[in-house]
Amino acid sequence: MSSIIINKAGIQDLETIQNIGRQTFAETFAESNSEEAMKTYLEESFSTEKVSSELNNPHSHFFIAWEEDIPVGYLKLNSGEAQTELKDDTALEIERIYVKKSHHGQKVGQLLYDQALETARNLNKSYLWLGVWEENLRALQFYRKNGFEEFGSHTFRLGDEDQTDLMMKKILD
Repeated sequence: MSSIIINKAGIQDLETIQNIGRQTFAETFAESNSEEAMKTYLEESFSTEKVSSELNNPHSHFFIAWEEDIPVGYLKLNSGEAQTELKDDTALEIERIYVKKSHHGQKVGQLLYDQALETARNLNKSYLWLGVWEENLRALQFYRKNGFEEFGSHTFRLGDEDQTDLMMKKILD
């Protein structure tokens, strides 16, 4: 494996974010959900309008992991009003750490998480938080290994199905 570079993303990276987002979400969740639910979610969540709006939001921060000139993952962070739930000014939400299946086990997720940690510290945040599907055992193990603890849950709707996300947080020193 060649080295992975993490770069801040902007509006010029719109298509890259859409493509990585669609690919990684499908790789991770397609076999657990209906084809119709997946199609609708991918169309809505990675539409040009939605991703463009997110990239232009000053309270959202995107980073892309590159292996040479190939994007292999990305990170989306939210502060202030951009947070999906807590809206706590002292917190930074990790909304997404998405890594292509081809790069699982190659520390790309860890590099993206390290970027989240650095961003939180640069923004003087007290803690990081996120929601992760209770059945995504790989992600749960990753976050626990990095010091996150559960503090609640919320419902994530995909198609006609309600799924439970565990809410996790990590207090920063």
